[in-house]
Amino acid sequence: QDSPLKAVQMLWVNLIMDTLASLALATEPPTEALLLRKPYGRDQPLISRTMLRNILGHAAYQLLVIFTLLFV
Repeated sequence: QDSPLKAVQMLWVNLIMDTLASLALATEPPTEALLLRKPYGRDQPLISRTMLRNILGHAAYQLLVIFTLLFV
């Protein structure tokens, strides 16, 4: 029963991923407008139309690139 990743490798991957995630979250300073903004209501969607459009556009771009690399 050999696992593909050893415990030390899993700890290393976790350390790198958590470090990069914390840097991404900590680099944007809070602005006054952000601090004074009212919270979103419970009836508003979690993902807005703009976010959904950006997510789908980026997914389509990534699929185009990966299929181009695989089949061309």
